[in-house]
Amino acid sequence: MDWIKKIALVSALVGVVCVVASCRISMGLAPISSIDYSKVKTITIAEFPNRAEYVYAPMTTEFNQKLKDMFIQQTRLQLVNANGDLEIDGEITGYNQYNEAVAADGFSSKVKLTMTVNVRYVNNTNHEEDFEQQFSAFQTYDSSLLLTDVQDDLISKMIKDITEQIFNSTVANW
Repeated sequence: MDWIKKIALVSALVGVVCVVASCRISMGLAPISSIDYSKVKTITIAEFPNRAEYVYAPMTTEFNQKLKDMFIQQTRLQLVNANGDLEIDGEITGYNQYNEAVAADGFSSKVKLTMTVNVRYVNNTNHEEDFEQQFSAFQTYDSSLLLTDVQDDLISKMIKDITEQIFNSTVANW
């Protein structure tokens, strides 16, 4: 009986070794973009004007710069002033705040700040990829705080979110 147990144990170990040896884990980074650099070499990103009812001037400047930075830093595309292989333009269409949560005393406890951007994307090498789309992001803050105290931080977070959405929809194909 002992020799059967030994054979079974050896067989099980050999089986485990075979299974482990046949498995392979491969790790790597996925490509950040799906750009065919043999066809697409340049990008034009127009200045997005702020057409929202409530205008906070630093938001426009920060958005325009962050959008350009994202494409410069994460692709090999050259930013040109006009007639790029890819063209992105649009406008900031919304910047609003709403009461989101009500406390037990009946007053607002949380405020939701929302930013919306309309984007027109043109791929001059493949017009089937062209689109016009709205992108938005929001952040909430405690209603006991003044908007002016938290605005810059919240705007930075919303701009980061929206520029990532635009990047993913245009060149990352996510």
